[in-house]
Amino acid sequence: MLTQEKINSDLIEEKDSQSMTLDEFFEWYPDGYGRFELHKGVIIKMQPTGTHEQVAGFLAMELSYEIKRLNLPFFIPRQGLIKALNCDQSAYIPDVMVLDANFLSNESMWKNRSTITQGRSIKLAIEVVSTNWQDDYLMKLWEYEKLGICEYWIVDYLGLGGRRYIGNPKQPTISVYSLADDEYTVNLFTGQDVLRSPSFPELTLTAEQIFKTGNDLP
Repeated sequence: MLTQEKINSDLIEEKDSQSMTLDEFFEWYPDGYGRFELHKGVIIKMQPTGTHEQVAGFLAMELSYEIKRLNLPFFIPRQGLIKALNCDQSAYIPDVMVLDANFLSNESMWKNRSTITQGRSIKLAIEVVSTNWQDDYLMKLWEYEKLGICEYWIVDYLGLGGRRYIGNPKQPTISVYSLADDEYTVNLFTGQDVLRSPSFPELTLTAEQIFKTGNDLP
């Protein structure tokens, strides 16, 4: 029997020489076999580490608690895509995505494709940094700003990002980008800094609490 990894590799190899549209990507997507993004027509296999998933899971749990405690009209999908603006060949899966249920009736691709096309439907997108940190700090930052996502976190629990983004010397850092006049402004949080989130103003998490989830393992 083929392993999931082998199935995923074969599926990607089948398409790696072609430039796909989003509709073709949806038709190809192997339901139940991993997570994939589409970058300018190229399939990208998302293969997170266990610690990466622990950090993302911890954040989803804490935010879900806030949503329930405050009875907010938000929810966190298990998996959902964000379609790039004015592009039919790119779609991304944030590690954590908080959606505003009030706007989903205007999302034409949500019901059948679990895909968001309008920034106002997303209260918060979070990317947990892996070795391909440039995707989070360059490509996705630009795409999420252009789409109008009001808040974007880059959780760099290993301090992998470039010095222009997290400073010198490099250290574990959480970058919270907030939209103002169609442009992102950023606040950096390290150590015992308490995160300041426009979408979750009562959140009391420190950067270190989040980093510890990914670093303090048996």
